[in-house]
Formats: sequence, C-alpha cells, structure tokens
Amino acid sequence: MKLLAITSCPNGIAHTYMAAENLQKAAEQLNVEIKVETQGSIGVENEFTKQDIQEADGIIIAADKTVNKERFVGKKVIAVGVQEGINSPEKLINRMIQGDATVYQGSSESEASSNNEEKDTQNPFYRHLMNGVSYMIPFIVIGGLLIAISLTLGGVSEAGGIKIPEDSFWKTIESIGGASFSFMVPILAGFIAYSIADRPGLAPGMVGGYIATHGSLYGSEAGAGFLGGIVAGFLAGYVALWIKKIKVPQVVQPIMPIIVIPVLASLAVGLIFVTLIGAPIAQVFVSLTNWLEGMQGTSSVLLALILGGMIAFDMGGPVNKVAFLFGSAMIGEGNYEIMGPIAAAIAIPPIGMGLATFINKKKFASTEIETGKASFTMGLFGITEGAIPFAAQDPFRVIPSNMVGAMVGAVIAMLGGVGDRVAHGGPIVGVLGAVDNVFMFFVAIAVGSLVTAFTAILLKKDVTKREATTTSGEEQTSTPVEDNTIEQEAEEATPTNNEKETEEVTKLVDITSKNLIETELQGTNQDEVIDEMIERLHEEGVVQSKADVKEAILAREAESTTGIGMNIAIPHAKSNAVTKPRVVFGIKQDGVDWNSFDGTPAKLIFMITVPKDGQGDQHLKILQMLSRKLMDDDYREQLLNAKSKDEAYQLLESVE
Repeated sequence: MKLLAITSCPNGIAHTYMAAENLQKAAEQLNVEIKVETQGSIGVENEFTKQDIQEADGIIIAADKTVNKERFVGKKVIAVGVQEGINSPEKLINRMIQGDATVYQGSSESEASSNNEEKDTQNPFYRHLMNGVSYMIPFIVIGGLLIAISLTLGGVSEAGGIKIPEDSFWKTIESIGGASFSFMVPILAGFIAYSIADRPGLAPGMVGGYIATHGSLYGSEAGAGFLGGIVAGFLAGYVALWIKKIKVPQVVQPIMPIIVIPVLASLAVGLIFVTLIGAPIAQVFVSLTNWLEGMQGTSSVLLALILGGMIAFDMGGPVNKVAFLFGSAMIGEGNYEIMGPIAAAIAIPPIGMGLATFINKKKFASTEIETGKASFTMGLFGITEGAIPFAAQDPFRVIPSNMVGAMVGAVIAMLGGVGDRVAHGGPIVGVLGAVDNVFMFFVAIAVGSLVTAFTAILLKKDVTKREATTTSGEEQTSTPVEDNTIEQEAEEATPTNNEKETEEVTKLVDITSKNLIETELQGTNQDEVIDEMIERLHEEGVVQSKADVKEAILAREAESTTGIGMNIAIPHAKSNAVTKPRVVFGIKQDGVDWNSFDGTPAKLIFMITVPKDGQGDQHLKILQMLSRKLMDDDYREQLLNAKSKDEAYQLLESVE
C-alpha cells in the first residue's frame, strides 16, 4: 500500500514536522510506503507530484489549517487535526488500511460529504481562525522586526521618545515595516474566509478586512481592528459558501468562482459592515484597547497570570494559540506590552524542563535527559512545543510546573514593562532587537525557567524510587503509572528472609533456554503474541493451565501496560499454574501495539512467569536484571538484529 500524508499547523514550526516524523515512523513499522508533504512556515516541502497522487491508495491530512484537497478528487481522504498525526499515527494508517475513509468528491460536494464526517474531529471555528492566523503572522513578524531594527539603528532620543528623522534611510525601513503591518487584518480575514469557502472566499474576506481597519468608511474615528477582521472573515466565508451552494445554469458555472461569488460576497460583506456592524465592533475594540492600556498594578498582574498560564497549558495547542493571537493582534494596534509577557512565557516551559534535566538527572530517565538538550535549544528559539515530550510522559507533574514558571515569568515581564514588536517569543527575539526593556525580558525568562525547573524537580520522584503498581497479584497501589513502571518494579524488589527459592537465579539464562526463544513471532496483535509465548512455556512443561497463565498476564496488563517504550514489552505475572520461573523471549520485527507509553510498537518482548507461591519476588529480580540491561541502546539494537536462537541466546547470557 502506498499512502500520502500532509501535515500542517498554524505556525508551521514544530507540530508540522513532529506529525510528519511520527507518520513516517508508523508507516515504516506497519510496512506501508508513505510520502509526507509538509506545509510549514517555510512553505511546502516534499511536494506531491501528479504521479504520486495517481499511485496513492489514500491521503492522510493532519492539519490545523485548511489544506486544498482539490488534487485528491476520487481518492480516499482522512482529515484530522495535527495532534492526531503526532499522537495516533498508527491509528490513522490502520484506518486507511481497513478502508475507513471517505472518497473525496471535489469542492461541489466537500461540505456535504467527506468534510462532514472527517472535520467533526476538529473545531471548525478554531480551524478557520488558525488558518487566518497562520497567514497573518509573517506580516506581523516582517513589520515588527523592520520597525524594531530601524528604531534601534536609526532612532534619535527626543523628549517624546525615540524617533527617526524624516530624511533618514531608516525612515524608509520603518515605512516598509508599517506597510507590512497594514496587511495584517485583511490577510487574517481573507484566509479565514478562504478556509471556509475556498478560493471564492479569499477576495471578499480581504475586502471585509480592509473595511474593518478603516473606520472612516462606517463613521468611526477608529477601525474595528483584529476583532473586526475576524468577524469580516467569517461573514465573508459563510456568505461566499452560501452563494456557492446556489444551483445555477451550467453556462454560468465557470464564472461563479471568479466573478459572481467574489463580487456578490464582497458587496454583501461591505454593506453589512458599513451599515450595521462596523461601528459597534469598532467601539468594542476601542474599549478593549483602552482597558488594556490603562491596566496598572493588580489588573495587569492578573492579565499576565492568565496569559502565561494559557501559553504553558497545552504548549502550542488551542489554548496557547488563543493567547498568542491576542498578543499578536495587539502588536498591530501598537500595544507591545501584551506580547512582551507572552514572548517570555513561550520560552519558559522548554528551557525550564531542559534545565531540570541538567540540574537533577536522578529525576529523569536517560531518554528524557537527551530530550532535555533538544528542549532547551528549542526554547532559545521560542518553540514551546519542545516541552511536549515531558508533558506527554508525566502530565500531572510537568504541566503544572510549566504553568507556574510561565506565569511567574509573564508577571515579571509585565511589571518590568517588557514589550515585543514581533509575533514570536524566546531569547531569539531579544537578540534580534525586537524587545523593549530587553534586560527585564531576559530576567523574566531566566526566573520563570528556574521556577519551572525546580518545581518539576520537587514534584517528580527519582527514577529509581518512583512508586509503581505492585505486581505480586496480592497487593496493588493506586499510584499513577510512570513511563518506567517496569524499571521501578525491579528496583523496588526486596526479597524477605523467609522466602524459599527453589532455583537460584543469578543470570537470565538460568531461567530460559533456546527453546524459549523465538526470533520471528507470528502473532499480529498483543493477544496472539501472548498466546504464542504461553504455548512455548507449555511445551517446556512449566505450565499446567495455559488459560490460567493468560488470565494472570492480562490481569497485569489491565493494571497498566507493560509496554515500557523503546520498542520493549515485558508482560509478566505470578500464577499457581506455573511450576517454575521462566522467561520467554520473542522478536517481532514489524512490531505489535502494546499501548506503550511512548507509542512505539513492541518489537522485543520478554514474558516472565513465576509460581505464585514459594518464589517471593522472583519475577521482580528478573525484571531488575532485564530493565537495567535494556537501557543500553546498542544492546537493544543487537537483540533486534539477532537472526537465530543461538545468536539471541548468546546476547541474553550477558543479562545478570
């Protein structure tokens, strides 16, 4: 099977490429050929050719902004949000394999057929709004940076502040930046409408956005700003969409998208805005702007707390984007003090979690320590998503840590008068000269990051001491399961003095044999693999009842998955049906879903079974040996590449 996939997020920085990478990995594991086109901030990469589309069996679109699907008429299409591409790539590919996809019929039927089914998984308002925001951001960045650079290099201090002489070269640069700003609201409105009604909605949306910014057209001293642009965009989009659905003679159809729809929709939006809604929206916007500008003391601190918390809550998700949009829109109105705290908060979660891994390595697994380096670097460039891997593994400790640090940093930035002229965050914007009161900006990031780091260190437990579900079958705890549950169980194994052990186990091969090794497991799912491995135990003569052993194994899986990540699963249990402790080892090259914490399929599978009576914590001692050895990346790779039972057995001899 050959699939195509498109990934895209509003900013096109992190989520776009994270989803692409995970889809590629999942396809490789499922033995499916895939080509992923990314529509990121630098444009379309790895673009599909006509031949690619012709040969494709289906298309997966994981995007939070509108993607033109007209190329895919007649093809099976699945359209979901970008987060599903990151978190559930195997599920999406399996849906396509199973035929659970709608054939795209083209724009004339898109709203009535495939879109109704697929887009139910996304919030339409959010999707359309974020499409507009993604196209608006470059104009804010261009304008903000050019104005900041011109003021820094060509500005002259006067009584009223820094100004640029009219005859200066830098005045021209400032004017170019101002021109870029003037496109902000029309672009926002235009691409909101484009998301709703496709190309026929683009021009009416931009016309509506232009009208929104020019209050003189509807008798207002001030324009309606970005609020008016959002209203104009949705109004233009749905008006254009309504006109598209009107049945017209075939002879008129060719001119509908280029003449009839744009002209009628623009006229309708313009008249509605000028005669009915323009002035009221402008008044609301002016009141909002005045309220924000007049914020002092407690009220400004409260706003900073809210914005900082929103930025850190879902790290690039919908809540984050709402706060980011608010700050970006205020830049266009000349209020840079709203984006300042946001810019500081953006960098704090990834930098803070990176610092935490540097400061106290005992709190993090080896893979998290490596992730911390990347997270810290991403934070320097204002990419909040760098903290996502930590939040995914331990959300109840990491997300509060991120929010507390971001809120502290945002408050410091607000009280310090930090302003940001660019719709971006992190130390990079300070280095580029786009930040007012840059010293306090860096202080806010530093303090906030340290708060996040030490809060995370305080909340998280040592890797070797974290509480985990007891697997004796007799005692259970209610402690949330961590991504290193198996390792924790092994570390906490403390046999008592009165335990009777019929077999002394000092190394793994004491309780396994070549007959208990299978380098090519045949099962295609977790249940089949468990049955296959229990059958090996039965043939070895150490199992009295296969059904009882399976029941014990599944009961342990019900407590929490034994898929510890890194393509490893260690199903284990105690049972009266087991006569001797034994370990079965199997390799599944294309992997099997084991609900692992990191989402990877299980390729290296160790099944541990011990008698319920008389062996104490024997299975935990075995787990202890295994978990430590399996932390070695090279060792795991060698095991996975073992081609024979003899080769695998030799490798297992080193586990002791």
